[in-house]
Amino acid sequence: MGRIIKALVVLVILGFIGLTGYAYLGDLTPSQGEVKKPVVLNADQ
Repeated sequence: MGRIIKALVVLVILGFIGLTGYAYLGDLTPSQGEVKKPVVLNADQ
């Protein structure tokens, strides 16, 4: 039972390290582009 808990703790630590590394090194920048959409003002008149 102790080995399972130790393995689980090691996996959690490795997962946290991997998530932290991805957050710092992963390309998380959003793509930018111009968006044009027509707007109708006072449509009820």
